[in-house]
Amino acid sequence: MHDESAYGLWSLVILNSAIFIFFAFSFVKPRTISDWRSLGAFSAFIVALFTEMYGFPLSIYFLSGWLTKYYPDVDFFAHDNGHLLHTLLGFEGNPHWDPLHIVSNLLIVMGFILLSSAWSVLHKAQQTRTLACTGWYARCRHPQYLAFILIMFGFLLQWPTIPTLVLFPILVLVYVRLAKREEQQALAEFGDAYRAYMHRTPAWFPKIKLHSAETKPEKTEEKP
Repeated sequence: MHDESAYGLWSLVILNSAIFIFFAFSFVKPRTISDWRSLGAFSAFIVALFTEMYGFPLSIYFLSGWLTKYYPDVDFFAHDNGHLLHTLLGFEGNPHWDPLHIVSNLLIVMGFILLSSAWSVLHKAQQTRTLACTGWYARCRHPQYLAFILIMFGFLLQWPTIPTLVLFPILVLVYVRLAKREEQQALAEFGDAYRAYMHRTPAWFPKIKLHSAETKPEKTEEKP
């Protein structure tokens, strides 16, 4: 018999959704329409995730025939077995300590750190009506959207569901389109300065600065 109390916990759905959306809101501090759209897209993903994690396991019901056929001894309605990748990839033990879950937590933490750092730079630039090109904006042009993608991908690794798997590529496309729209606005406002910024800074994959050791001058023997 599976653990009936593992789901239907709608208070946890609301609480966890509110916590993560609040964290994102506190870092983003949305002011523009684009800010609110990006936060709204992220919020939809979070609500869908925690609804299946604690509310109603739609994906497990939908896949129950296939899962029971190939994994007859696994009770997928027990909450720990909701970590589908943990079972499907053959991991054993507590799913919260498997490699996927550890990588997931690292991606989520990295995403929130990146989000906080990127938006502080962006909002200072918005206040002074200058180009955001320092901090993480010196490494890639869209660190705020990259942060949202990292966080969502992190959650997918530990608790994949059909709705979030469908939502993820859609939301990535939403962020790409928002980024392109914002770049057109920046080109209109900053002109050649933004073109030069685009030329030296990649859009999505941060450039890593490798500091090579300076070449030391060769020593010469002094003649007596």
